[in-house]
Amino acid sequence: MNVLIVGSGGREHALALKVKESHKLENLFIAPGNAGTSFIGKNVNLNPSDHKEIIDFCKTQGINLVVIGPEKPLAEGLADNLAENNIPVFGPRKNAAQIESNKAFAKNLMKKYGIPTAEYKVFKKQDYINAVTYAKSISYPVVVKASGLAAGKGVSICYTALEAENAIKECFEYNVFGDAGNEIVVEEFLEGQEFSVFAVASGTDYIVLPPAQDHKRIGEGDTGKNTGGMGAYAPTPFITDEILQRVKTEIIEKTLNALKSEGREYSGCLYCGLILTEEGPKVIEFNCRFGDPETQVVLPLLEGDFLDLLYSVASGNINKAAVKYNGGAALCVVTASKGYPGKYEKGFEIKGLEKINDPDIQIIHAGTKAVNGKIFTNGGRVLNIVAIDGEGNLRYCKEKAYASLLKVKYEGIYYRKDIGSKAL
Repeated sequence: MNVLIVGSGGREHALALKVKESHKLENLFIAPGNAGTSFIGKNVNLNPSDHKEIIDFCKTQGINLVVIGPEKPLAEGLADNLAENNIPVFGPRKNAAQIESNKAFAKNLMKKYGIPTAEYKVFKKQDYINAVTYAKSISYPVVVKASGLAAGKGVSICYTALEAENAIKECFEYNVFGDAGNEIVVEEFLEGQEFSVFAVASGTDYIVLPPAQDHKRIGEGDTGKNTGGMGAYAPTPFITDEILQRVKTEIIEKTLNALKSEGREYSGCLYCGLILTEEGPKVIEFNCRFGDPETQVVLPLLEGDFLDLLYSVASGNINKAAVKYNGGAALCVVTASKGYPGKYEKGFEIKGLEKINDPDIQIIHAGTKAVNGKIFTNGGRVLNIVAIDGEGNLRYCKEKAYASLLKVKYEGIYYRKDIGSKAL
């Protein structure tokens, strides 16, 4: 089977590593990929937003499956265009991808179909005065979210009316998030432990993968600005079988049925960003693809043929027996460039990766590029150091990951030192 993975981040490197395990794989291409993916497949310089370029490549190379990693190509309808050209694709169609690309749509869907989530109000850019007036009339804290795609950075937790007003200004007046901030959601702040569940779905049929916990804030103790994710671990010890069953019946099944009822049948990975409140699990947000960095810790915990699972979904008949949880644990620490998630410099040589020779460590590349046999930083989030333990010992994973990190050097390297602490 010839496979094309679309994307260039840590998630895509992790997907490529897992797909590579399948005996059904013949050729693996990653577009555009990164320095890490070049070691396990062939990087091809394709623009994910140029659908014709990708379709032509698929036809020329006899691609049997396209796996779309990031949300932007999905929101732009790449899956639709591939399907129209009879190219099997793993990823939801554009109208179903709105579960992520339009937070106002997602909130309204949840309200209509009784899916547990935070109370909220939606405001458009022309409602600026009403939004500020509303912000002065409510109790705090609240969350202000850009409705569109903002690479995980369009969320502000506000503890005062002034902070909320500034967050609204960032979207409506300063256009910090571009068109993504032309509509906002102001919602109640939910208290509890956050966690993520991937539902791999074909219509209303699905399987869930082991739950994970992301660390979204840049600073230790979950402080500072939101990022795309600074680390993760799986599975989450506080999610019992009973809670996971509630997630399935109260959230996943209701959501898949709701989307089908709305003429937006879902095919792909439904990322459920959840929080365990005193009342039970509630939805913080949905994403229309595998999460990053959760993918890096969830996929190593699967035994079976992951490629077979993806292809079965793309074919419209999910093979729910393709993979299962292997009983292990994994922890990922993300290294970033100094200044991220704000302005940062890139182009610094990364040294020390060759010193990490441990079968329990995966080095997953994100913002990297290879030049003349050397590897350089090429993004805000640079590397993912993933430690895996087959016996499920998360403490061992944490110790291994941080010990390996001491060997990695580049100018401006930054990482959180408390990944997994909440679980331990």
